[in-house]
Formats: sequence, C-alpha cells, structure tokens
Amino acid sequence: MRAARLIKMVLLLQSRPSMTAAELARELEVSERTVTRDAQALSEAGVPVYADRGRAGGYRLIGGYRTRLTGLARSEAEALFLSGVPGALREMGLEDAASAARLKVSAALLPSLRDASRTASQRFHLDAPSWFDEPKTPELLPAVADAVWDDRRIVARYRRRDTEVERELEPYGLVLKAGVWYLCAHVPSSSSDGGGSSSGGGGGGSFRTYRIDRFLAVDADGDRFTRDEEFDLPAYWDEQTERFARSILHAEVVVRLSAEGVRRLPHVVDPVSARDALTAAVGAPDGHGRTTVTLRVESEEVAHTQLTALGAEAEVLAPEGLRERFAADARRLAGLYETP
Repeated sequence: MRAARLIKMVLLLQSRPSMTAAELARELEVSERTVTRDAQALSEAGVPVYADRGRAGGYRLIGGYRTRLTGLARSEAEALFLSGVPGALREMGLEDAASAARLKVSAALLPSLRDASRTASQRFHLDAPSWFDEPKTPELLPAVADAVWDDRRIVARYRRRDTEVERELEPYGLVLKAGVWYLCAHVPSSSSDGGGSSSGGGGGGSFRTYRIDRFLAVDADGDRFTRDEEFDLPAYWDEQTERFARSILHAEVVVRLSAEGVRRLPHVVDPVSARDALTAAVGAPDGHGRTTVTLRVESEEVAHTQLTALGAEAEVLAPEGLRERFAADARRLAGLYETP
C-alpha cells in the first residue's frame, strides 16, 4: 500500500513543477504529516525530493529526475494496454502515434512485464459497432480529430434536413456510439443554429452535438480557441443522450407486468423509459405477483413492436386501441397453435 503511494507521489511531482504538502495530501488521500514522512523516505531511497520552506513552499524533484515505469504491477501494465480503442484510433488517424507510444511504454517496463501488450490483447477486444451494421468511417473524421486535439476552430458544412448549413464550431470532443461518430462542439452565439442537440454553454453560444457522417466539408485551418476547462465530455454526453431519449417519447401505455416482465422490460424498451416507469410504480405487486406501470413510448406502433417481445409477461391495459391489437394477436396465435 505504501509502496504504491510513494510511486504515485513521485509521478505527481514528476508531472508538475512543485506541489504543496496540502495538494499532495489531497491527491494521495493522506495527512500532511504522512506526506512529510513519505518525502523523507523517498529522499533516503535516493529520489531527489526537495522541500521548499515558507508560505509558498512545497515539494519538487530536482535535477530533472525522471522515473521509469518499473513500479507497475502486471495487472496495471495490462490495463494500460487496454485503455486504447484500436479501431477508433485507426479511424482518427492516430494508429501510428498509438503504436509508437505502446512501444515506448513497453521499453520502459521491466522485462518480466513486456508481454503485457500481448497478454491483454489475447484476452480482451472491443468491437464498438452494433450488430448487422457495416461501419463506415467518415471521410472527414481525421481532420475533425486533429482540430479537437489542437483546440482549433473549424468551419463545417453539413446536411440539415433538406438543406446545407455552414457554421463555425469550436470542437471539444469526439464520441463513438454504436459505430457512429459524433462531434461535441461549442457554437459561438454569432454562429448558433438549429442543427444538432444542444445545451447551454458559458461565455455565449451553446454546446451542440453533430453526426460527423453528415459533414460535407470541413475547413480546419481556423484560429485556436480557449477551451472551457469545466467542460466534462462524459457528463455532457450522458445528459444529451438522456435528453434525446426523453424527447422522442410522446405517448403513454399502461402495462401490467409479471416479475419476469419487470426484469426484461429495460431490454425491450428504452432504458430511460423503463427506469422512469419502474421507479414511479406505486405499491407492491398485486395478488398475482404483477406490477402495473405507466410507460412512456415513442408511439403506439413502436410500443406494439417492443412489448410483443415480452409475450405473456406483459398485459396492456391502456390505451384501449393498443390492448385490442394485442388481443387480436393473442387470438391469431391461439388459432395457429390449436390442436387439430
């Protein structure tokens, strides 16, 4: 435990000019007294940790000291090689850079850990696209990816319904969802439009999401922009996906579910809708062990297709038209399976 903490302390000091005892204590989740003892232990072990005294003092490494990655355990080394997404890196034009980085990391590891890349790839593989879809890499993805890495404004021309729109964008991040690439970008107020899904952004304008395969042209030679350091890409994406899921749910159906139907519901309808319905369900299951829920759906037609997958584990109570459709289905099935 302490050895891992000492390694982390060295790496923290290696990544910054200096750190105060309070900053190190917060990062390492220990007391400042423990930081002082750890710094002394590192110094005694030959790591040149220097303590600056005074109010603005802190700890720093002297003499350009750099540590090799010899403190990695096997599980940590293998996890390191799992952190990339090979297909996504290739599509963004970063395969060569990633390969060079892996070689450098491998060279820095202890000889006993240099097979970590091979052992990790033998055991885990990420295949991002969904089933039965042939993934197509957007031709303009590498140019957009370069702009994202370089914090450089782009001018994008894209399809919006039956028209073409051109906008200046500040590209913040890329998301690969079920084989489809999306750009999360800040649109300055002077260039705001109705394309993509959006949320508010600081300093004017808003953040929007664009499908890159709808881009027709990208000019990535713009000036650099100042990134909002508070922007959290995973949190933004979660918010946008949930907002989109709710935005298409325009109808309601009332369904009585068996225990098995409750278990399977999130697998046949939108998970957000299922979660809301089950959370809002009032009371315990009835005398037959069934739970009644009100489910938001895209349409009665979609609900008919989705809930059919639950078979006898779901009974539609309302609307009446949808209940009659399921009753007609049941009669047809009974006719098909009647004993001659």
